[in-house]
Amino acid sequence: MCGRYAFFSPAEAVKRTFALDAMPALSPRYNIAPTQSVPALRVAEEGSRTLVMLHWGLVPRWAKERAIGNRMINARSETLAEKPAYRDAFRRRRCLVLADGWYEWQAAPGGKQPWFVRIRDPRPIAFAGLWERWKDSASGELLESCTIVTTDASESVRKIHDRMPVVLPEQSWDRWMDPAYSDADALSKMLGPYDTKAMQAWTVSRLVNAPKNEGPKLIEAEGRSL
Repeated sequence: MCGRYAFFSPAEAVKRTFALDAMPALSPRYNIAPTQSVPALRVAEEGSRTLVMLHWGLVPRWAKERAIGNRMINARSETLAEKPAYRDAFRRRRCLVLADGWYEWQAAPGGKQPWFVRIRDPRPIAFAGLWERWKDSASGELLESCTIVTTDASESVRKIHDRMPVVLPEQSWDRWMDPAYSDADALSKMLGPYDTKAMQAWTVSRLVNAPKNEGPKLIEAEGRSL
């Protein structure tokens, strides 16, 4: 599962990593929570990569109300092609959700212990995501939303939790975002766990439990590490 994450890389690093022509000003965020607007990349009609802000919690086109998205912050990779809420987006509307790392909670005496997980190479990463466009039948308002795809955890992360977001390697980005590509089997093969040797994690303060808390103090190591 991925219920909270961080994205704080400098704009120049994001622009360079994802080969963007332009990069809007974004404030560092250390406690991104469901229902908030999150930065994502998708392919524009002319074929260029475009950064957009999407509501975190996918609202299917057929939904009667946007609140359904509150239960759709994550999509299991194993069932994307089957679930009515995700199968159309899986075929046509895939995106990269930009991040630097994510939080996971481990059962511990005194309450669940949060960990911060990231890859060892200190650069921005891309979660596999799906996006959708929904229209409110009452107001006519359009909402673009997304979900983060999850998979079985890699060996090291499994000590904390049995699921993790799909971190896509750079060589998969273009194919994943290509709306003209719809080979479900080939796409599904991209959605395995990240290389466990390339990952690191450490315990952090329970301050991250409250979405109102922000700042780099939330990812400071407190005690154990993997």
